[in-house]
Amino acid sequence: MTKEYSASTILRRRQVEELTGLARSTIYELIKKGVFPPPVRIGKRAVGWLYREVEAWIESRMAAR
Repeated sequence: MTKEYSASTILRRRQVEELTGLARSTIYELIKKGVFPPPVRIGKRAVGWLYREVEAWIESRMAAR
């Protein structure tokens, strides 16, 4: 089952993992290297990613293959 997200939807880490197929440690390693979109702080101890940025990253990976 595929979920539909709007461009401005904020995804939590597990949703990003599901969309990308990447593990948490890999996501943060790619952020550190500057090749994955950084998270947006949404609370004192909570972060999320903008769907449009994650989607653009996925599309760039597909285009690069």
